[in-house]
Amino acid sequence: MQTVLVTGANRGLGLEFCRQYAQQGWRVLAACRQPEAADALLQLAEQYTDSVQVLALDVVNHQQIDALALQLQGVDIDVLISNAGIYGDTFGHGFGQLDYQAWQTTFAVNVLGAMKMAEAFHPHLLQSRQGLFVAISSLMGSMADNGSGGSILYRSSKAALNAAMKSLAIDVRPQGLGVLIFHPGWVKTDMGGQNALIDVQTSIQGMRQVIADFDLAQTGQFIKYDGSPMPW
Repeated sequence: MQTVLVTGANRGLGLEFCRQYAQQGWRVLAACRQPEAADALLQLAEQYTDSVQVLALDVVNHQQIDALALQLQGVDIDVLISNAGIYGDTFGHGFGQLDYQAWQTTFAVNVLGAMKMAEAFHPHLLQSRQGLFVAISSLMGSMADNGSGGSILYRSSKAALNAAMKSLAIDVRPQGLGVLIFHPGWVKTDMGGQNALIDVQTSIQGMRQVIADFDLAQTGQFIKYDGSPMPW
């Protein structure tokens, strides 16, 4: 049985990753900050009692990440999906009134949390058959595509995530490990809103197919959920 670890698993993209992988017979390690309040995830775990395990994890808490890695010592993780993320920007706090504490928090979740997960679970990925680290980024992290400005906190965090993951891909490729950086599309989630272009099922189906077809030659690429390349 293949194993996937998903952060931010309680809703949106993370929850759908867990649902689809469970349906495909994978062992699913579903991590989120407040499992006791994750009703939909807990229902999924009840439905798939033999394969879905709900775990408490706040990616800002590096000690908690290390503790979970120790708890899962010896577990082969084929795919680690760093999905936990926040938007950070709020109305009235654009340029001239930036909230620097919120900016630091956005980086702590979106960038540092993802990289800490990669470091802590490096051994688990190494001992697996696939060994793939997946970062959920955004087209808003693209500098080439930015023609509208705004969203400084979120844009900068996703651009930093892209840069960090690109370097990680180069660093771990000699070990046979891969890295994928995804733009999931504009998805109808709590963050994406109801005006988004695609539903969460379509986004996750696409990303799962790219993950399934992954070849090490693709490592470090910034791609859309359907596998098409994204501008840096």
